[in-house]
Amino acid sequence: MAGAIIENMSTRKLCIVGGILLVLQVIAFLVGGLIAPSPTTAVPYMSVKCIDVRKNHHKTKWLMPWGPNHCKKLKDFDEAVSRQIEANDIVFAVHIPLPSKEMSPWFQFMLFIMQLDIAFKMDNDLKENAEITLDVSLAYRDNMFDDWEEIAHAIEIRKLKCTFGSPKTVESEGRHYDCDFLPFMEIGSVAHKYYLINIRLPVNDRKGINVGIGEIKDIRLVGIHQNGGFTKVWFAMKTFLTPSILIIMVWYWRRITLMTRAPVLLEKVIFALGISMTFINIPVEWFSIGFDWTWMLLFGDIRQGIFYAMLLSFWIIFCGEHMMDQNERNRLSGYWKQVGPIAVGSFCLFIFDMCERGVQLKNPFYSIWTTEVGTELAMAFIIVAGICLCLYFLFLCFMVFQVFRNISGKQSSLPAMSKARRLHYEGLIFRFKFLMLITLACAAMTVIFFIVSQVTEGHWKWGDITIQVNSAFFTGIYGMWNLYVFALMFLYAPSHKNYGEDQSNGDLGVNSGEELQLTTTITHVDGPTEVYKLARKEAQE
Repeated sequence: MAGAIIENMSTRKLCIVGGILLVLQVIAFLVGGLIAPSPTTAVPYMSVKCIDVRKNHHKTKWLMPWGPNHCKKLKDFDEAVSRQIEANDIVFAVHIPLPSKEMSPWFQFMLFIMQLDIAFKMDNDLKENAEITLDVSLAYRDNMFDDWEEIAHAIEIRKLKCTFGSPKTVESEGRHYDCDFLPFMEIGSVAHKYYLINIRLPVNDRKGINVGIGEIKDIRLVGIHQNGGFTKVWFAMKTFLTPSILIIMVWYWRRITLMTRAPVLLEKVIFALGISMTFINIPVEWFSIGFDWTWMLLFGDIRQGIFYAMLLSFWIIFCGEHMMDQNERNRLSGYWKQVGPIAVGSFCLFIFDMCERGVQLKNPFYSIWTTEVGTELAMAFIIVAGICLCLYFLFLCFMVFQVFRNISGKQSSLPAMSKARRLHYEGLIFRFKFLMLITLACAAMTVIFFIVSQVTEGHWKWGDITIQVNSAFFTGIYGMWNLYVFALMFLYAPSHKNYGEDQSNGDLGVNSGEELQLTTTITHVDGPTEVYKLARKEAQE
């Protein structure tokens, strides 16, 4: 009777914990959906055509599109022809931000894409597979009266991909091509108030530079940066979650060190998962408000890569530890076939990211998408990554099904046990199934919510309430994985319950003064739980 009461209390506690986590998960989504603004803002910029007729002008002063010291402007290229101004003397200038505004470190990053307005002309047609050469420079200043300081200068080549929807006849002259956007620039910090971009299109007929690119009318840029309001909400979540995970990690590891045996593999993996989650949570981004740390985007990618590699490894080991026999269980070497590809794939992702954002630390105008080989490699990577994600999810579902089948197969032996022991085993199996289903739900929710955020307009409006879907995705999924790691360490910490082997009349051998923990799921003080034994016997049979 006492055992039944204890197990019912334990199950009830588990349901309470699950309810609390669900409430916190809803709050995480609502924080992004109702409090935070949209994660990013896109700002269109129209370049101003400036005249620079000085010798060696490529290494001289900067040309401003507006303001007290603005450049001499051209209305269009017809004016340049009438005034006999050469193409090499024309500079496309873009000031960031727009007039009467300032950039802020809270914007975190700047991403720019380029759109070219190219008109069709019979005597200056756009050649197939044409490439445009850009002589680009980026500068900054923090006061409207300071001199511009150069950040980067590069000569970049972009391949033009344009279509023309009308017949190429005289009647179609002046109509514009439909051209794809071109990657232009990405910088990992916004440490200054004002930025200036000067773009030149050098022409050299002998070398074939910028020949056969059509008649370029204008250059447009679209600047994308993170919203300051979203950044503040994001930093606040990180600051709150960091001590929460740290506290549960200390508590979890302390319970492990109190045991008389060494930690088992699954306990080590759960602790490593907590460390990787803490690595993401630590709000080092606060320093980016005061320091020009352009490597923060790369650092963020590395942190996420470590966490996802640990998460994928944990799922494999978590399922495997409930299917393998005694000879293979509790050894990392037994999982080299599954964990090895995860490590290799993570290393490949790291190399790929270094080839993109690593190079951008020195040259923000670089993009792996600008070359034919780079584009094919990047697209192949995205397609393969999507296929692998789907296959991994299906493989995970299959492993979960096997574990459920193993445990369910042994449930037929439970009626032969004493009532107290049977209730104890049923509670263990219930908690195990509970966490397995939560794992599947988290993985499915991540995929589903990501797809929803991509296909919607970015926000839903219900009456007077506007829900920012993209912000809710970021805060909700981020909070979800923190709660998941928290639940893992809380529910799977070693228990100090002592179930005696010799029982009579359905009584459990538990001292009346000994606290019964909710966390009895994997290991007791002196060894693995009966869930492992049940699964192991089924696997051996």
